[in-house]
Amino acid sequence: MAVLQGCSTVSVAPHEAPSETVTEPVPPARIDDGSKTQSGNEEPSPTAAEQRITIAAVGDIMLGSDYPTDALPSSDGKEMLEAVGPILRSADIALGNLEGVVNDGGKPFKQCQNNGSCYVFRTPSRYVKNLVEAGFDVLSVANNHARDFGEEGRSATMAHLDAAGIRHSGRYGDVASWNVAGRRVAFIAFAPYDGSHDMRDIPEMRRLVSQLTAQHDIVIVSFHGGAEGNEAIHVPFATEIFHGENRGDVAEFARAAVDAGADLVIGHGPHVPRGIELRNDRLIVYSLGNFATYQGINVSGRNGLSPIVSVMLDGTGRFISGRIYSNRQERPAGPQPDPSYSVAHLMARVTAEDFADSRLRIQGDGTIERIGGLPAMVAEPAGKLLPARVE
Repeated sequence: MAVLQGCSTVSVAPHEAPSETVTEPVPPARIDDGSKTQSGNEEPSPTAAEQRITIAAVGDIMLGSDYPTDALPSSDGKEMLEAVGPILRSADIALGNLEGVVNDGGKPFKQCQNNGSCYVFRTPSRYVKNLVEAGFDVLSVANNHARDFGEEGRSATMAHLDAAGIRHSGRYGDVASWNVAGRRVAFIAFAPYDGSHDMRDIPEMRRLVSQLTAQHDIVIVSFHGGAEGNEAIHVPFATEIFHGENRGDVAEFARAAVDAGADLVIGHGPHVPRGIELRNDRLIVYSLGNFATYQGINVSGRNGLSPIVSVMLDGTGRFISGRIYSNRQERPAGPQPDPSYSVAHLMARVTAEDFADSRLRIQGDGTIERIGGLPAMVAEPAGKLLPARVE
């Protein structure tokens, strides 16, 4: 894991106040990446096109809930992420989507009629150390469970992540900004829910992403949207309605985000993996499904597939190479390596079916290749690009 320096929260100028009270973002701190002034005895710094940043992205994370009844793993879930931790820690940035609230109390915002089918999640704050030890650097708190205990619950989640040194984005105005390998990086998370950066408001999304692009070298966009279920593996290229909710048009959103300046777009929400697309040399991953979800969330069939997508970008954000690490949730354990490469095979098929012209090919072992090779300005460096699977 690379040393990350000078973390801060960056302000994005508000366009319209959200419908409820939110915490105001703090002004960006001065970021010092520790670089030295060039002298005649030092090697010249690499150009942006020569620089390399690796990112490991996962889908939904919910390590256990103590509400409405105790559904927590043994040993506080310390072993749940052990099998995949080496891959996450080997990346410069490891990110995912944190489902539910992290707190030790609070009043639920949602009311359940039946405790046996109550989809309200509250993970004890002590579980944050599992995320730290696994190697997570930044998390989305923009999803349909981020406000299970109201905005007060999301505030508590953000505070616990702050205390552990994990950055976050999700609430309107909350954007992570920090330095990685000498490049200034921003992470902004969207969802179709109150108080969050709203993925259904495409003009506002464009404005926010464009503003961040002007201030950063690399902009990563996360979204939680789309229908759910074992059959929701295809991008419909239309607005998705699920249980009466407008869950957004994920293709319109993701492509508009890239056009506005995003360098990497990562999706989740359907609870199953979806395909990937290359647009303007930028990678879009439409869903990473469930990653580590202990109880309360279905992990049968495709819902139990737990991919890690590792990508390498150059210093300007252009996609160089990638790999899908195939895992499967095996309760009570967390995600475990899948020697049959089920996730890679599924994502390869739906990518070919949904994005035939995206100039990407997924090999059987999960390696993501650009059809036609790399452009000259992003020539592939010598040596291994991505960490090998640690079994």
